[in-house]
Amino acid sequence: MTTELYWLSLTMLMTALFWVPYILNRIKVMGMIPAMSEMDVDGNHHDSWGARCQAAHKNAVENLAIFAPAVLVLHVLGGGTAITASAAMIYFFARLAHYFIYTFGVPFLRTISFAIGWFATVAIILTILGWI
Repeated sequence: MTTELYWLSLTMLMTALFWVPYILNRIKVMGMIPAMSEMDVDGNHHDSWGARCQAAHKNAVENLAIFAPAVLVLHVLGGGTAITASAAMIYFFARLAHYFIYTFGVPFLRTISFAIGWFATVAIILTILGWI
């Protein structure tokens, strides 16, 4: 397994687990049965941190939709470099930081952690294109 695929795998696992805290918060706010049967996803069924946590998860999924194919294309092309290996690792930690920073409501650091992850993805794409 390449370094990029390793970090992609960890990122997928991490993203797959991001739903747990806000669902637990939803159960705390609504109770078990209503939380499991409520279909109104736009309602106010979380504490403020739970709503931010849910938004952070959505943002992670949206960004994974760009990062994952980039890593897979890189792998298929056999174009991994030290830059792409570092970028994949940086992406993981930037997204982890973004999730917690978003959940705790720290706006300036949230933007920085998002941008770091975005730049890591762009570095991989630019490598695929042969521009770096």
